[in-house]
Amino acid sequence: MCRFFLSYCLLLLFCSAQGQTTDSLKNFGAVKLNAAPKMDGLLTDSVWQKATVLKDFVVRQPNFGSTPSAATTVKVFYSNEAIFIGAYLYDDPKNIRKQMTLRDREQRQDVDWFMVSIDTYKDRQNAFSFVTTSVNVQSDIRVSSNASDDDNGGNDYNWDAVWDSQVAMHTDGWSVEMKIPYMSIRFAKTPVQDWGINFSRFLRRLNETSTWNPINPSVAGFVNQFGTMQGIKDIEPPLRLSFQPYVSGGYQTIPTNNGTRNNVLRSGGMDVKYGVNESFTLDMTLIPDFGQVVSDNVILNLTPFEQQFQENRPFFTEGTELFNKAGLFYSRRIGGTPINYFEARQLAADSGHTIVNNPSVTQLYNATKFSGRTKGNLGIGVFNAITAPMYATLRDGKGNEYKYETSPLTNYNVLVLDQAFKNRSFVTLTNTNTWRNGKALDANVTGLDVSLFDKTNTYNLRAKGVYSYRSGEPSGYKSTINFDKVSGRWQYGVANNIESQHYNPNDLGILFAPNEFSTSAYVSYFQFVANEKFNYRQYNLSVTHQNLYAPFKFQEFKVETNFFHWFKSMWDANIVLETNPIWFYDYFELRTDGRVLKRAPWAYFGVEGSSDSRKKLFLGYAAGFAESPLKNDPYFNGRISLRYRFSNKFSLDASMRKELDKGNFGWALFDPATGEPILGRRVVKTSNLVINGVYNFQARMNLTVRARHYWSFVDYTNFYDVNMDGSWTDRAFIPNRNRS
Repeated sequence: MCRFFLSYCLLLLFCSAQGQTTDSLKNFGAVKLNAAPKMDGLLTDSVWQKATVLKDFVVRQPNFGSTPSAATTVKVFYSNEAIFIGAYLYDDPKNIRKQMTLRDREQRQDVDWFMVSIDTYKDRQNAFSFVTTSVNVQSDIRVSSNASDDDNGGNDYNWDAVWDSQVAMHTDGWSVEMKIPYMSIRFAKTPVQDWGINFSRFLRRLNETSTWNPINPSVAGFVNQFGTMQGIKDIEPPLRLSFQPYVSGGYQTIPTNNGTRNNVLRSGGMDVKYGVNESFTLDMTLIPDFGQVVSDNVILNLTPFEQQFQENRPFFTEGTELFNKAGLFYSRRIGGTPINYFEARQLAADSGHTIVNNPSVTQLYNATKFSGRTKGNLGIGVFNAITAPMYATLRDGKGNEYKYETSPLTNYNVLVLDQAFKNRSFVTLTNTNTWRNGKALDANVTGLDVSLFDKTNTYNLRAKGVYSYRSGEPSGYKSTINFDKVSGRWQYGVANNIESQHYNPNDLGILFAPNEFSTSAYVSYFQFVANEKFNYRQYNLSVTHQNLYAPFKFQEFKVETNFFHWFKSMWDANIVLETNPIWFYDYFELRTDGRVLKRAPWAYFGVEGSSDSRKKLFLGYAAGFAESPLKNDPYFNGRISLRYRFSNKFSLDASMRKELDKGNFGWALFDPATGEPILGRRVVKTSNLVINGVYNFQARMNLTVRARHYWSFVDYTNFYDVNMDGSWTDRAFIPNRNRS
């Protein structure tokens, strides 16, 4: 069976590498000029008269294939130092939307924009996109495989480049000039090369996107639908070297039960970026300070699994798409909570000692990224980071202080080799390893990911195998195989995922629970072309059957369906139906090996959506209800969000979400006498309020304010002993278990 599957993969790969039909893709000859225009957005310099002129855009959404509501003319040429793009965007001046936004935040804002996307290696999978809005706010995006131009799947907005743009208003529209220096992109060093390229325009008042080369929404992928800029000759990549030193300071006050603790904060370091050659870049950060990042949205976590946090540190978000491709790299492991942080707290509690200091964040000494892609479309990524040893300071009853190591000196490494083939196919090899000083655990995880598309870009076969090793522990593995129809109005797929009992990628990755054997299938229907009632509609149905892998036992059967509708009024709504229709089994909640909790079937109905985001007042909403056969066991959730645009410079938004679960069953504690897990039934009430304000002084200067208030209350109503088959029986009430 394995030999047959491998042979089939190689056959598909051979077929996909034979060629790609590009008859429908536009192309133009590149024009090289030695002069450069004055960057004023006016397009009046004589050099623009010699540039290539491109017209005849085609609507992508909402009416694919139709003629745009307003014409667009693009001019392109290149020099020895940059590629220049000029665009004249015809329109009635009073209809041009001009809201100022933060950088990389033009989506769902009341502003028109123009974008150029460049596939410098012409691999039909990866690209650089540069966006300029009508008020000259910039966005830059690293686009990777499986991305589309109107969502964030595969689109890395955290990547920032140095480039220039200017806009100008006219009586019949607006114009933009863009200068993209070669230092801001990567490309192969060959005498003559062709680049994939496309141009996009967005008319906010109509929510209309048009492109120079048509982007068919029923065809999978974005970069594979670019046109071609042919015959780029004799361009030399420049030296790419930058240093960013910094110092920072602060004052911290922490109220505790034993009085206020005050700390003076000092930090300093430097970031370095160096272009090793035309294709590869080296990034380094030394003793970084991440005090400027957004604080984590911490919650009261009642599950047996850790909470996953979003990465906000610039070094770990910018240009890391290659390292994240296989899903084995969770960068929050680096510089996160020391691995023995809670053991130090428990040691103090058991010994009756006092914690003088127990740092909750591991100090990062340095981190390095080396990444790029060869002219043969081989992507190479090397990542390394070193964190300092961390210690908790404890004090005994006699006043003597001693240190307890909460994290040893640790070295983190990631190696990625990603070979791109024609027809969007690729093979990726990823290795992550963690080396810790002394007797602490070391870990190594290796994964191979193969994705194959047929010549028509209709079907995709993807297979992944991962092997994990931790010193002193049994090894584990994971395998995933998917077969999907990815293009057309009807799309469908089947998948199987296996995670062995001892599979553990969590030293540098994240997995909530291994020991899984699951099979799923889905079918989707898309209405890509607008009609008299809707701009867009999507219907999805999926089923999942999951077993414990070892021993092989049933866990759950789940059905999910949703109906998304985008109305002509520009409102949208999504109706969600989910159910676990039969009693199912939870092998993790009781925090005890070999013990299971039997859970009741349930059904959930929800509605969510938003209003017309072009308006000054923008509304988002959500409401849901779930019920099970158990008595008095309803679940409710609701969310309301409001954004008001006071002017094109100032906007304020607030979002409030509330949840009420009147029948939440979960582990409460272990029986002090027997050590057996005790189950609790509880009423859980949660509210979360987030307020954001943004004032834009000008296109590249703004002030943002964010506040979050989170509150959760857990009220226990009943306690139960859990039988070996997962059922439960009443036991006496245990006081003082409520949490807030």
